[in-house]
Amino acid sequence: MTKKVMILPGDGIGPEIVEQAMAVLEAASGKLNLGLRFERGLIGGASIDTHGEPLTDAALEAAGECDAVLLGAVGGPQWDTLAREIRPEKGLLKIRSGLGLYANLRPAILYPQLADASSLKPEVVSGLDILIVRELTGGIYFGEPRGIRTLENGERQGFNTYVYSESEIERIARSAFEAAQKRNGKLCSVDKANVLEVTVLWREVLDRLAPEYPDVALSHMYVDNAAMQLVRAPKQFDVMVTGNMFGDILSDAAAMLTGSIGMLPSASLNESGFGLYEPCHGSAPDIAGQGIANPLATILSAAMMLRYSLDMSEAAVAIEAAVRKVLDQGLRTADIHTEGCQKVSTAEMGAAVVSAL
Repeated sequence: MTKKVMILPGDGIGPEIVEQAMAVLEAASGKLNLGLRFERGLIGGASIDTHGEPLTDAALEAAGECDAVLLGAVGGPQWDTLAREIRPEKGLLKIRSGLGLYANLRPAILYPQLADASSLKPEVVSGLDILIVRELTGGIYFGEPRGIRTLENGERQGFNTYVYSESEIERIARSAFEAAQKRNGKLCSVDKANVLEVTVLWREVLDRLAPEYPDVALSHMYVDNAAMQLVRAPKQFDVMVTGNMFGDILSDAAAMLTGSIGMLPSASLNESGFGLYEPCHGSAPDIAGQGIANPLATILSAAMMLRYSLDMSEAAVAIEAAVRKVLDQGLRTADIHTEGCQKVSTAEMGAAVVSAL
């Protein structure tokens, strides 16, 4: 059966890394007769330059008619002076909310070949395997009212609203509990319940659901402590679940434990299992066009897509094995390069993964 994938390369290094992921997907499709078919669309600055907005309704509709979406990255300094409502990042928020992609899965896995690339001591991070489950369509990023207003004394004041409904919390909590059931049975919920009422409710909902998952050990941790513990003793965590803003920050911190954010894939899923897959890193405009970006996070995101949305686990395993083989061969892009390894370009890394398949 043919599966249709929407390709949204985006901006900066997005087109470069997506090109390599597509080459790997095409190789896997040919090898395993997957029947993948690709459509292309625009998002972010590329869409602004063409259509005047970061994601058109037509592009959103076309994405929803596919079986999954593979995205590169969005943004760049050339669009920073635009009005906030039409900046590239608004395209990401629109596709997440428009397709109901509320569950963001961000695995942070340290490949043993990259232990020396981590900024922490190998004994602290060796064997690291964390899954961060981030709520993606609520919280302070979407809360209303929001804006910048002028007070009676003439001073300007910025304001945002941090809000979660009970149903939103329950939905993401169940995703996290179920993920923990498939792993090591440990779930740490991260909040700031000593200060924020919205996370008092968050904690109450998690506690209410916990008896339904007796095989999962639930714990709670304040976000500031969680950030410290990720650096101090990251292997204490199995699955972490948290809101949109905290998850955004913690997942990037966890990325550096693995040696480079260029190694971290992600999946954003809705209730039907439809997903958008993208690397955790941004568009890196400072290195765009130089052929030095690491495509492995995008390639691994494509593997997640095969596993979670397209029901092609065999192909996902094959791609992940190919990535490990390339790392075993000592090939490294600049972000993960260490002494004694061979530095390769974006295209060379992609070609090596294709060859390893």
